[in-house]
Amino acid sequence: MTVCNLYYSHPLLIQLASSFGVSYTDVANIPTLTQAGYATGLLLIAPLGDLVPRRPLLLVLLLCSSTLSIGLAMAPNVRMFEGLTYIVGVFTVTPQILVPLAADLAPPERRATAMSIVMSGLLLGILFARVIAGAVADYTTSDISTGGGWRNVYWLAFSIQAFMWFVLWAVIPDWPAKNRGTGLTYGGILWTMAKLAVTEPLLVQCSIIGLLSSAVFTSFWVTLTFILGGPPYNYSTVTIGLFGLIGIVGVVFALVCGRLVDRFGNAWLWTLAAILFMTVFQAIMTGAGGIHVAAVIVVVFGLDAGGQMQQISNVARIYTISQEARARLNAVFVISAFIGQVLGTQAGTRVYEAGGWRASGGLSLGWLGAMLVVLLARGPRCPKDKWIGGWRVSPEDKEARKIDEETNETVDAATKEQ
Repeated sequence: MTVCNLYYSHPLLIQLASSFGVSYTDVANIPTLTQAGYATGLLLIAPLGDLVPRRPLLLVLLLCSSTLSIGLAMAPNVRMFEGLTYIVGVFTVTPQILVPLAADLAPPERRATAMSIVMSGLLLGILFARVIAGAVADYTTSDISTGGGWRNVYWLAFSIQAFMWFVLWAVIPDWPAKNRGTGLTYGGILWTMAKLAVTEPLLVQCSIIGLLSSAVFTSFWVTLTFILGGPPYNYSTVTIGLFGLIGIVGVVFALVCGRLVDRFGNAWLWTLAAILFMTVFQAIMTGAGGIHVAAVIVVVFGLDAGGQMQQISNVARIYTISQEARARLNAVFVISAFIGQVLGTQAGTRVYEAGGWRASGGLSLGWLGAMLVVLLARGPRCPKDKWIGGWRVSPEDKEARKIDEETNETVDAATKEQ
């Protein structure tokens, strides 16, 4: 429910522009600022999952994000709304504390499945945000302003998060802090996170792929609001929001993908399949998205499912780097993803305004091509310490891979005993 904060505004952009008396380009900054705030929280707050007990951290974050939603509901102008949107994004990192926690609690043979369950919850939150925001904004009126019912969306956001605070307080165990007694400090966490981001080839590869995938995903959803709100569709805000329901199929697909990764392994191949899957559906959108609504419906399913497949397979890959640094590894990966969302929102909107839906679709196809190049640069047999190759296994590479596997097995066994 907290991840909804990042996506409530997507189906509301037209109504927000009308309410505040600004252009579409101005309101396009709102999801950008939310994503930038989220990236800030990922950089400065999410790594604390490797340092402090996670129960109090989760409760404080949820309290802050729910309280700030009141300010969004009462914002008198677009500048204040933008500022509060950024701050809400900073504190909406609760899901990224939970994902590494799920990986820590699950046995190695069920790790991808456990992560896919949490990530499916995130996708459900994204879909819920779009649908409920569109419905509430379209069918309710605001007592504070004549600008539409979008304010009630944020009153509802406050209520939901307040309820979830009590749920977390009741069910989240007081799990001990990781790395306790190791001398690790907050500054040390930030330093090691920066070091991991530039010295781990596998993390760099997965982060670049995640960045570009998020750019494709966000560009699609932001520009879709304008496509469906204009000719030939001219749909209402609530109808646009209902398109999010189609992505529920992607939730089911994410659960299946997690089980497949656990059962068959080789997450590299699943990443390749995800990129090819997304490319096919993005090509459909580029060719027919502005002509017939059936194309849009098919693409909503395809991009949601492909995006989930990409994220689960890549997270499964990076979590093999270090069991003790999973919060930091996850933070680097998700920061990259949200930089991609900022890129997708800004570039996608500007290209759409300049050249229409086919131009923005062509941009996304270019990003997907870059993802494929980055993935192929490090093949499925590439050792963790190599930046390129992995299509043939040399004796040295075999030895390096054997050491990697033995190290991971030792760490997993120690974790299981604890």
